[in-house]
Amino acid sequence: MSAIDLPRARRLAFRVVLGQAGVTAIAALIGWAAGGELAGRSALVGGGIATAGSLAMAVTVMGGTLAGDAQRALIAFYVGEALKLALVAVLFVIVLKVMRVAPLAMFAAFAATFLVYWIALLSALPGAGGAPRSA
Repeated sequence: MSAIDLPRARRLAFRVVLGQAGVTAIAALIGWAAGGELAGRSALVGGGIATAGSLAMAVTVMGGTLAGDAQRALIAFYVGEALKLALVAVLFVIVLKVMRVAPLAMFAAFAATFLVYWIALLSALPGAGGAPRSA
């Protein structure tokens, strides 16, 4: 059985958020170059929604003290994921009601941020060059 290296997990969680912010900026630049101001702004909003959700989860889960209490850690993950999903849903509703957006650019940038998430998680798996294996 292996224990979670909490400082490493915190760094990974916040690196994912930073990576998502970077992908959002790149998607916004691509959107602007390919489709104009509306597409660039829409990509920025879509990626920003995903990044905000991930940040909310990272702060919720990694903000407290989880060391030594598996049940509290599991509850924190559930609460963090629920908060993330609720925040993303609310932000999409607000954006779609209040702003004029290019849906393709917005949802493409939102989806692109998940590449960061999955690449980071896959690289952290034991045997994938990320997390060390324990005996």
